[in-house]
Amino acid sequence: MPQQTVEARIASFAELDARTFHDLLRLRIDVFVVEQTCPYPELDGRDVEPGTRHLWLAHDGAVLAYLRILADPDGVARIGRVVVAPAARGGGHAGRLITEALATVGDRPCVLEAQSHLTGFYARHGFAVSGPEYVEDGIPHTPMRRESAIH
Repeated sequence: MPQQTVEARIASFAELDARTFHDLLRLRIDVFVVEQTCPYPELDGRDVEPGTRHLWLAHDGAVLAYLRILADPDGVARIGRVVVAPAARGGGHAGRLITEALATVGDRPCVLEAQSHLTGFYARHGFAVSGPEYVEDGIPHTPMRRESAIH
């Protein structure tokens, strides 16, 4: 059986077509709002900021995994909304997504708010805990930071 070709794609909001943005939002809402039962304002206005980059993995047009990279005012990159479609879990997509994101971020410092049970996963990508655990929408989170790649 031939191996699946999974494509990494990245775009600003202005570069996204309506169907793609719909599919990205649907995955985010299906997992964060429905599966994790966390009603929260998914459309927070940051998707459309000029510095935001949407990064996703797709196979035959289907979105398998997604994250967004925000440009915080202090010049730090902020990774958020990291999600893998339920049917695609266990395929290494989250690791590839983070690797692609860090290649995009380059040598800038990078932060994220990890669901606490995933801190080990992010630590394998160079992130370290940067503050105390807190609970958001009933889920424990831990702030993490990756310093610039050039020391």
